[in-house]
Amino acid sequence: MQRLALFDLDNTLVDLDEAFQVWTAEFAEEHGLEHDAVDWLLGLNRDGFPHREVFFGKVRERFALPDTVEELWGRYRRRMPHLVHCRPEVLNGLSRLRMAGWRVAIVTNGTADNQLGKIRNTGLADAVDAWVLSGAEGIRKPDVELFEIAAQRCGTTVAKGGWMIGDNLIADIGGGQAAGLRTIWIDRGTWSGQDHSAHHVVTDVIQAMEILHRDNTPA
Repeated sequence: MQRLALFDLDNTLVDLDEAFQVWTAEFAEEHGLEHDAVDWLLGLNRDGFPHREVFFGKVRERFALPDTVEELWGRYRRRMPHLVHCRPEVLNGLSRLRMAGWRVAIVTNGTADNQLGKIRNTGLADAVDAWVLSGAEGIRKPDVELFEIAAQRCGTTVAKGGWMIGDNLIADIGGGQAAGLRTIWIDRGTWSGQDHSAHHVVTDVIQAMEILHRDNTPA
């Protein structure tokens, strides 16, 4: 099996939840909302929505905001890349993998402007070989084609194997395995009691990188 490592972005390489908490505080202050608005926004985010347009539709209705859903969603996309950070040890870990002969790519769902902004602003653009954004390709994980595009941009194919690392059991683990990849699930405590077939389970992406380093697959 080749040394190919595909990583999810949000809550895998970067802590989106932490950035979202900062955003909620800013949003509440900007719109003059009561303190309990922050807790409501965080709760709405935990409930999970397939697209932020649905999220902002509910936000607009709850607080009777004059802004359109499109305006709220657009400002969020422009702001979030400046709130997300990538830890230096994660950037260093990616560099170590590439120095050891691994080809590394990011495979992420989300709008192209938002996700690309995060990749560039965090320094990840220089730390990986390629990236694939669902918003740019018109397909989303767990569609296996997204993983194949990432492999192709690394100069190879998923038919030769590799790894997918991410926090979502459906998009990352299920999708990666459907593409023929071995998987490492980053368990952030949000899928309690869910069955899974990930090859390894960790709580931090650094631990996943160490598993890859122990893989003796020839470069």
